[in-house]
Amino acid sequence: MDSPSGSEIIENCFRCKISTDKLFSELPPRALDAYNAIKSTHAFPKGTLLFVEGQAPHGVYVLCGGHAKLSMVSAEERTRILRIAEPGDVLGLSATISGHPYEVTAETVDPCQADFVKREDFLRFLCQHGEVCLRVVQLLSCSLRGAYQQLRWLRSSHSPAQKLAKVLIEWSDERGEDTPEGIRMRLGITHEETAQLIGVSRETVTRLLGEFKKRKIISLKGSTLLIHNTAALESMVSPQTPSGDEIRRRSG
Repeated sequence: MDSPSGSEIIENCFRCKISTDKLFSELPPRALDAYNAIKSTHAFPKGTLLFVEGQAPHGVYVLCGGHAKLSMVSAEERTRILRIAEPGDVLGLSATISGHPYEVTAETVDPCQADFVKREDFLRFLCQHGEVCLRVVQLLSCSLRGAYQQLRWLRSSHSPAQKLAKVLIEWSDERGEDTPEGIRMRLGITHEETAQLIGVSRETVTRLLGEFKKRKIISLKGSTLLIHNTAALESMVSPQTPSGDEIRRRSG
């Protein structure tokens, strides 16, 4: 079976190349057999709403290919993107387990393949396989830690340039491809969506990308971004502490 982008849809988790470092990390074959028996694999075009904030949970989606944005609406009725989900991520996990409404909206940002498991089947699967239950607890703990880190970062006094540089570095680590010219990656989201992710205006993102291009830190061609100078981005995120001599020069 082919996905909307023309790539093969992998329907058996034993053949999946990403399952080794996410939900199915080091699980025994019997657990994978049980999972394959309860999940259904689907191809979703760009812009598909997998679930909506406030909706009663109907199950989990395991992202096998492509990316999805997870967003929520603030008290000021502004949409805020929390993160971009990567292949291997489990979407709707906490709501499915707790029975509370989905906390966020999940929308595909490019053609995606995802497994879907109904809530009642997933809960039964956890009860029958303790190793999977432990892995889910680990995933939820990592998710909570990531939320704390993001909140700490956003509440700090970092400038918009620092926030954008940090996001570009994270994306390059997650999906970047090393080339002789630098790290190449596909952005996948618009300037507006990037602005929602780091909490600034769309105009600010456009201006900063233009400045990065002018300084030859990056180059852009359509939705493809090439990072030529990773060190420059890293120095924005973690500026070096000035030496004693430099401090004295500045104060003098």
